[in-house]
Amino acid sequence: MGVKTMLPSYELGFYALIVTCAVVYSGSGIFEASRDSMNRKAFRDGIKPGWHYFGRKMDVADFEWVMWFTSFRNVIIFALSGHVLFGKICSMTVPQHRAVMYMLYGILAVLGSMGLVYLMIILSHCLVLYSVALAKQKWLCYVAGLCCLASFKVEPFSSWQSGFVTGAFDLQDVLFYGGSGFTIMRCMSFALESCERKEGIYSIFDLLKYNFYLPFFFFGPVMTFDQFHAQVSTRELRRKDDEMRNIRVHALLHVGAIIAVDIFFHFFYILTLPSDLKFMNRLSDWSLAGLAYSNLVYDWVKAAVMFGVINTIARLDHLDPPQPPKCITMLYVFAETHFDRGINDWLCKYVYDHIGENHDNIMKELVATIATFAVTTLWLGPCEIVYIWSVFNCFGLNFELWVQKFFQQEPFAKLEAKMSEAMSRRIRAVFGAANFWAIVLYNILALNSLEFALLVTKRLLLTGFPVSTLSIWFITYCGVQLIKERERILAIEEEKCDKAKAD
Repeated sequence: MGVKTMLPSYELGFYALIVTCAVVYSGSGIFEASRDSMNRKAFRDGIKPGWHYFGRKMDVADFEWVMWFTSFRNVIIFALSGHVLFGKICSMTVPQHRAVMYMLYGILAVLGSMGLVYLMIILSHCLVLYSVALAKQKWLCYVAGLCCLASFKVEPFSSWQSGFVTGAFDLQDVLFYGGSGFTIMRCMSFALESCERKEGIYSIFDLLKYNFYLPFFFFGPVMTFDQFHAQVSTRELRRKDDEMRNIRVHALLHVGAIIAVDIFFHFFYILTLPSDLKFMNRLSDWSLAGLAYSNLVYDWVKAAVMFGVINTIARLDHLDPPQPPKCITMLYVFAETHFDRGINDWLCKYVYDHIGENHDNIMKELVATIATFAVTTLWLGPCEIVYIWSVFNCFGLNFELWVQKFFQQEPFAKLEAKMSEAMSRRIRAVFGAANFWAIVLYNILALNSLEFALLVTKRLLLTGFPVSTLSIWFITYCGVQLIKERERILAIEEEKCDKAKAD
């Protein structure tokens, strides 16, 4: 049935009330658990002194978040501020050569932060993959690129390469593996796009300009070469209407998100609490469910802030970078689940869509998802928890198609055709609610721990059955209906915009 199917306003209001009450009730349980566990010995490493005047300590269990706002804060401000200033000067004076200027600034920044040896390692990989691209054989580009990626993700090759970089500082490992991994993905994009080019091949300088654009270098997102090359080669730099206003608004939103997370971490210890499973067993099923969901929401916020800041810099440089990830609250299908839209776009273009085509054939979809998650596993770094995460998410993506195909058969197709569109939407939302929790449970494997994921699964599906299981399912159903309503409104607005453009 169509996405524009409407439900009565009183029904949607009831759903909104149920979800609001459930979130407040679950949040109060997490707040009480955080308050009671503030001084537990088991939490000493994860909770540090914070706002003394409020009598609250702060959850500092997330290494990345703490790193950004302590040891890496000054580096970010200095490097990106320099890039913005440098980029503004280039855009005003030599817009036709701005890509070269960005490349030079990026190379100097990498050289200054990581040293000459690291720069040589990166350049050697760029040269290898450029040489492979000259053959214009896609299979060769895939093999060479994945082998280069494995050399940074698989032992003993990763330790061997990192051993060449002398000296040590807090962020060396983070910058080494971040810059190296994203470099390989960009080089593979360059090589594959070169294979698609009918006449000749892009130059080595095109690759270096693409790879050493500093805002994307260490932490992404990955912007495919064809998009970057087309945008950075534009000589006439013009802003769209209200573009600068939108950039300022987004920058303020990111600052607001940072402040909100800082406040949140003083009252809700969502990252430290799951580390003590004995304490977790004391919590109610509602609090455990809220804790699992909060972990995913926080990881989305973290990704949105990181990519949002980088994307703001890129927009100031007249680029249109990949959008931040879709909020986990708005997801109930595996096909839209991702925390890095750049990597997701890369995987879809070069692996998933390339093999799966229209994603309607069960066997092609199976091969496409296996290949996609195999590359993703290598990208994340092969280990036991990544293997488990990949298998479950690969299964979830395929299971969606299997269920869809099953219910397209008789007599289900005829049965749905006889229903009203509103009733069809309600039934689909019931399955969407189950899918929502599958997404949550499968992804806290990687974001938290296998033990915590097993505990939540056991409490929600076994010991909590039937009361907790069915009540949480119903509340999630209400949430999915609200998501569907938002999708309906966006679809109508998009149709109006398309009609206005056509007129």
